[in-house]
Amino acid sequence: MIIWLNGAFGAGKTTTTEELTALLPESRAFAAEQVGYMLRHVLHTVPVRDFQEWPPWRALVVETASRILGFVGGTLVVPQTVLVRRYWREIDTGLWERGIPVHHFVLHTDRDTLTTRIHTDTKPESRAAVGRRLGKLSAYEDALPWLRQEAAIIDTTEITPAQAAHQIAERTQ
Repeated sequence: MIIWLNGAFGAGKTTTTEELTALLPESRAFAAEQVGYMLRHVLHTVPVRDFQEWPPWRALVVETASRILGFVGGTLVVPQTVLVRRYWREIDTGLWERGIPVHHFVLHTDRDTLTTRIHTDTKPESRAAVGRRLGKLSAYEDALPWLRQEAAIIDTTEITPAQAAHQIAERTQ
């Protein structure tokens, strides 16, 4: 099984993943963005704004997740923002074709809360990406109508990542 945590930067995907994997036996986090970083090394001459634009990223995320689950079983928790419906459908369909159930959640909060969280995130890698993260808020808001159709929404405005993780765990067991 895969639990995919989608949502804007600052919604709590990474922290909720940590909480969720602590709750669920035989679960592990799969950082699909690492596949993108690997591809940047190889495809640096193919210009894109985001590595998700490369078809190999989407295919390799499906293949890697499938191989990991085939090797160790259990549950993969994937904290990865995907805001292009076509990309999500490609990934979801690829996993479905391999017989892997996917529970898709969007961790959601309002723009003001997201902006505050982005500005107050103290991790060095987050501090370095404040402008980029803020710049993606409109894309998230534009994607929200289709995300509401394809995922369960968890409003993280007034709850902790641990509470969000408990809600997700209850819905997937």
